[in-house]
Amino acid sequence: MVPIADQPAGDRAMAFSLADPPPGFALDPYPYYARLRAQAPVYELAPGALLLTRYADVAAAYRDLPVSSDKRAEFGPRFGVGTPLYEHHTSSLVFNDPPLHTRVRRPIVTALSPRALARMEPGLAALVERLLDALAAAPAPDLIADFAARIPIEVIGNLLAVPADERGSLREWSLAILSALEPAPAPAVLARGHAAVVEFKDWLRGLVAERRRRPGDPEVDVLTRLIVGDGEPLSDDELLHQCIFLLNAGHETTTNLIGNGAHLLLTHRDQLERLVADPALIASAVEELLRHDSPLQLNNRVTTAPVTLGGRGWPAGTFLTLAIGAANHDPAVFADPDRLDLARRPNPHLAFGHGAHACAGMNVARLEARIAIGRLVARFPRLALAGTPERDPRVRFRGFRRLPVRLD
Repeated sequence: MVPIADQPAGDRAMAFSLADPPPGFALDPYPYYARLRAQAPVYELAPGALLLTRYADVAAAYRDLPVSSDKRAEFGPRFGVGTPLYEHHTSSLVFNDPPLHTRVRRPIVTALSPRALARMEPGLAALVERLLDALAAAPAPDLIADFAARIPIEVIGNLLAVPADERGSLREWSLAILSALEPAPAPAVLARGHAAVVEFKDWLRGLVAERRRRPGDPEVDVLTRLIVGDGEPLSDDELLHQCIFLLNAGHETTTNLIGNGAHLLLTHRDQLERLVADPALIASAVEELLRHDSPLQLNNRVTTAPVTLGGRGWPAGTFLTLAIGAANHDPAVFADPDRLDLARRPNPHLAFGHGAHACAGMNVARLEARIAIGRLVARFPRLALAGTPERDPRVRFRGFRRLPVRLD
């Protein structure tokens, strides 16, 4: 954290660090973001590293500024060049620029077409009903372990045609790999992340080899589509890392979307009752839940040319942290932003990013949330908390570890 005395004049009103956030930040970051937006909207976290909290600045970083998503310069010192985490996170779709980004994104987006989503919907609805049946029979139901975390693992597992009996380790691998992306991961977190990449790749090699022997239908099997490619095929290592990325991204953010969304409804009973009374509200409800408590709170870019932010010039190579959660609560864009309004219009939130790097699976996540949350409140309209929820203390990925509920 840059000392207050060394901050530009507009930043001297407060001192803030993502690596060592203030007490209570992980539980509720939004008051801190509001203060940053008001007092230091372009905040220098360290020399050459900025935190952006205004909607306009975050949107510009996604759409208009000369920036790169390449993370090699950042991840080398953090993970160690050539280590498993470095190899994975510098190879995955989300942390790359064209041409790799274009080459990988195209077959994924094609495989997740509206027609593919329509085919997916009946199976997803049946899965949700089975999970709700099991939830009703559970002695102490937990909406994360018993519901929210189960749905995306099954959906992404189905898209990649992962055998059902081989999906047990996916969630733990995912959590270990993504936790290493926190602003200041502890050595033990990094060690778990490195081990998870190695184990994940070893397991995937067998899955890929089997699919090469017996290709699936590329219209419904994303792994077969990635193997075949769309233009220039992926190398073996690129293929493995994109599979890890798809399983991680599809699991983590959707689990948090469903969990955060359910928690918001449970703590805003008027909105829960509103949705129960008007199920057709579910599409706009999901957008508002995404805005109000975004599953991904932080993203990053690095400038590739000089830029002006906060009335000041910054050189190429400036590291930008995009505070998505802060942007989605900016009163310059969202009237009464801390109010949950399931019918909010317009709602141009940035929960899925924007531009060329907008989340490739965002419509799958929306579909999962609409069915999961819609059916949950329809089936259990008197759903309530049954104890104190346990927040995940991470600051980049916002979600719950446990969300105990009672159904009646």
